[in-house]
Amino acid sequence: MAQAWGFSRYGGPEVQEFFDRPDPVPGPGEVLVRVEVAGVNPMDHVMRSAPVPGLDSGRPFPRVLGMEAAGTVLASGEGVDGLDVGDPVFGFALTGGGTYAETTVLSAPHTARIPAGLSPTVAATLPVAGTTAVDALDQLGLPASATVLINGVGGGVGLLVARLAVARGLRVIGTGSSAKREAAESIGVRFVDYTAGDVLAAARELIPDGADGIVDLVGGVSLRTVAPLARDPRNVIAVNDMSVSGVGGRFIERRIDRESLERAARLALDGLLTPVITAVHPLADAPAALAAVENGDTAGKAVIKVA
Repeated sequence: MAQAWGFSRYGGPEVQEFFDRPDPVPGPGEVLVRVEVAGVNPMDHVMRSAPVPGLDSGRPFPRVLGMEAAGTVLASGEGVDGLDVGDPVFGFALTGGGTYAETTVLSAPHTARIPAGLSPTVAATLPVAGTTAVDALDQLGLPASATVLINGVGGGVGLLVARLAVARGLRVIGTGSSAKREAAESIGVRFVDYTAGDVLAAARELIPDGADGIVDLVGGVSLRTVAPLARDPRNVIAVNDMSVSGVGGRFIERRIDRESLERAARLALDGLLTPVITAVHPLADAPAALAAVENGDTAGKAVIKVA
């Protein structure tokens, strides 16, 4: 039996629980993995709260939380190529296996080997945050010296977008709460505190001519507040809010296949996509890890060290 942490029905934190389960059996296109590190993401509590179209697995309750992990392959299902038993890997649990657990199944087409020199802790942050950062900036396609505004810069994804943007020679402006200032400024972001007053006016003081592009990680009213800063509304890329088309912007185009994971790993090895990991929790502390992310209390990326 393997320990896991998940939820017994849809709802708030009260539906979460620890439980033991047999090692899952990998189906076609899946690999069974002994989890070493699992990444913690806002989507985890979103999927706990209610069914998410396209991501709801239909598996029986209790379900395991978590979407990304790094670990070691224990077994493979039918039709798996390029991944062998004993390989260190990182990837997505897209088929509903969950990653806050001692063992899980990952989707083989969305899983890659961890290259030599890359730690499992860093690798576990790349499937969601790392590939999102690459996709958002690739979609903008801004040249060096252009200005990009990152709305919600202080979280795990925002700081990776910022770090990669700085590496690409972009001028980076970021909005966030006061608690996120230090982490953002440490990697070269010009910071705007959106809890301190008129965020639009404060941003315009830094970029009176506007931004060449905006990566929005907040959505809702916050997205609509900063959208006028974009010189071209088509260069507003939203990661979480599909209503961005209402301000003339675009929703992010995601690429999460093995090739994209391998690219993110190379960038991490080169120091261009290194996550700011601010919290490492044991599996027993998973409730606190997710609560911090759900409440917006985490600057940077939180992970759960399982093994």
